[in-house]
Amino acid sequence: MAIKRIIRGLSEFQNNYFARNQELFESLSHNQSPEILFVTCCDSRVSPGLLTQTQPGELFIIRNLGNIIPPHSNTSSSEGAAIEYAVKSLKVEHIVVCGHSDCGSMKAMLKLQELSSKLPLVNDWLKYHAESTRLLLSENYPEYSGEELLRLAIEENVLSQVENLTTYPAVRSKLRAQKIAIYAWVYEIETGKIFAFNATQGIFVPLEAEGFPVPNLMAQGRYCDLADRRTQTS
Repeated sequence: MAIKRIIRGLSEFQNNYFARNQELFESLSHNQSPEILFVTCCDSRVSPGLLTQTQPGELFIIRNLGNIIPPHSNTSSSEGAAIEYAVKSLKVEHIVVCGHSDCGSMKAMLKLQELSSKLPLVNDWLKYHAESTRLLLSENYPEYSGEELLRLAIEENVLSQVENLTTYPAVRSKLRAQKIAIYAWVYEIETGKIFAFNATQGIFVPLEAEGFPVPNLMAQGRYCDLADRRTQTS
């Protein structure tokens, strides 16, 4: 059974990994100081620590269906509270919004009319928080369908969430002071590759270690014109 395998894994962790890294965990028991806020989907195939090969304490992580960041408003949200805490208290210097291939949330967003009776809570979440992406796709990519439309949905959703990030006062002030950088990534599960949005080119490009840093989404304190990206993609 799966739960027995997990319990065996806990034992393996305690007897091996923890034993080898006891000093690290002792230090983490008193404080955390991550430099990166990593926003991604709760899809079981996406493992931020494995993907980035980071240690516990290095990433502050927000996960939900569709790696969504609700815009700042008078109504509080778990995502907004986590962003505020990461930026103001932990003083992270980088924010990564990472989508992924074969995203079930984006598939569902493209077929909301079929979702309301089967998964009403999922339907409400996507209808409320992904409507801007859905409209953007219908108006800018009407000729696309199938896997190509899904790819565009995944990419545009990541960019929409990055735009939502800038509605938070804590983020805006740090951006203005050039004390924080924002990145838009898409993880391709089948190849293990990360594609990062290059603000200069207006497209997602393979992220290579020797080519880092790919320009972040801020240029002179403002976003590149996403309309240019859509022109290039079309």
